[in-house]
Amino acid sequence: MITMTRPISKVAPGWWDYTTLDPELLADAARLDEKDLSQLTRPGFQVVFYDTLEEFYLAEALEYIQAWMQATDSQPAGICGPIGPTEQLPLVARIVNAIGLNLHNAHFWGMDEWVVQGQPVPITHPLSFARADLDLCFNRIDPKLRLPDSHLHFPTGDLDAYSRSFDQVRCVVMQGGQGEVKHWAFNDPLQRTGEFEANPPSIQQYRQLRTRIVNLHPMTIIQNARTSGGGNVNMVPVQAASVGPVETWKAERVSIWQAGMHDNPFGMRLTTLMIAKHIPDSAVPMSLLADHPDVRFSFYRKGLGKVEAEMH
Repeated sequence: MITMTRPISKVAPGWWDYTTLDPELLADAARLDEKDLSQLTRPGFQVVFYDTLEEFYLAEALEYIQAWMQATDSQPAGICGPIGPTEQLPLVARIVNAIGLNLHNAHFWGMDEWVVQGQPVPITHPLSFARADLDLCFNRIDPKLRLPDSHLHFPTGDLDAYSRSFDQVRCVVMQGGQGEVKHWAFNDPLQRTGEFEANPPSIQQYRQLRTRIVNLHPMTIIQNARTSGGGNVNMVPVQAASVGPVETWKAERVSIWQAGMHDNPFGMRLTTLMIAKHIPDSAVPMSLLADHPDVRFSFYRKGLGKVEAEMH
């Protein structure tokens, strides 16, 4: 008989997630205000605020430019980027074209892609992440400046080759957002089954996960239906291919952008607290970044919201 040592999830009993944490930790996170968050910066973890969405997304776009400007023939370099947010992508293309930045030595990794029946969705799929990257950014870059197609790495096909590319090319920054289940890419909490029925994976176990096909937490499916499908849950795949912690720790910096549209006020506070205070827990995958040597959280100040009872 297995003795349950932690609470059962309030939203998905067969899974791990942040609702299985110590209630005192959750209460501490809920009490944090903007000033508290700004004071959580520490060596290796920086908290940054932006006052306008224009400045926020421009700064996010400039991370692409700054990474690509470091690429040389002898040392190619690149950035790993998300779909969610996407507002920065057209800005990236516009800046590249405006300054005439030659990207022939630059690389880009898409961090995840949907999977249906064991196969990554084709670029024709309406939710394809690769399609969004191409449509919103790379197909808008002047062909004379554009990255070679071989420098665009998506987690489709040979996932081992995708993983190895992080050893072959310098990843200056891995950029991302934060989902409601507190993931980056699709590094979701695991299901509460087998050896992980009583407790979630240890930090060491979760850190060993490489680029792989993952089963998505129900919260992730619902979130993506809301943000990308008008709430139509039936159109959202239940699996995805995702860059893993192994590749993430090969990126020199992890940069998470939070405008308040993908996660909620409580979630943004919780992961900031857990990383700053070094409280990693695999039920909150983002918290594992407490052990990464260079992490930056960027917030849109007006998107922070409040954690309090409010009737509508």
